[in-house]
Amino acid sequence: MSRQSSARLSSPATQRNRDPILEVLRDCLPQRGTVLEVASGSGEHALHFARALPTLIWQPTDPSQQALASIDAWRATESLGNLLAPLELDVTQRPWPIDDVDAIVCINMVHISPWEATEALLAEAGEHLPAGGVLYLYGPYKREGQHTASSNEAFDAELRQRNPAWGIRDLEHVVELAERYAFEMERVVDMPANNLSVVLRHQ
Repeated sequence: MSRQSSARLSSPATQRNRDPILEVLRDCLPQRGTVLEVASGSGEHALHFARALPTLIWQPTDPSQQALASIDAWRATESLGNLLAPLELDVTQRPWPIDDVDAIVCINMVHISPWEATEALLAEAGEHLPAGGVLYLYGPYKREGQHTASSNEAFDAELRQRNPAWGIRDLEHVVELAERYAFEMERVVDMPANNLSVVLRHQ
């Protein structure tokens, strides 16, 4: 096994959710421009979306060296001119060392990070996106303080046991905070496995 192939991380959840996510992204992302993916993880989403959306430049990021190596390894499997080398980015280290972008995508970070990470994400997105730019969030959320499924409730308990600062957030709290940074919730889409796609539009 090559060093690159051994560096590739793989998530079964990514295989299940990447096409439903792509369907939403096709509707809400601009036709052209640069998309910043925050907390890209393994890099499988980045590769899939860059392949499917060839007129968009995809910039993956992550704070983890293991994730950055995996993103690079997946990137090496195909010659995609619109998939850039990953950048090391910790959302809480502000200001972000990036240029302005046309859209931001963040999948499965909000619940697996402290609330401060969500605050930083929304604040920096407000700084780096133009008027009309999209911030796309994906993951499980509570609605009006209630879990949307018993499996989410169990997952929330597991997350908080791993780290008391983690946990499934109230969607209304996220949207309320986003509004402080001039975002408006455009739509919420029900997704597989009791997740949500949340499309926020910068005003």
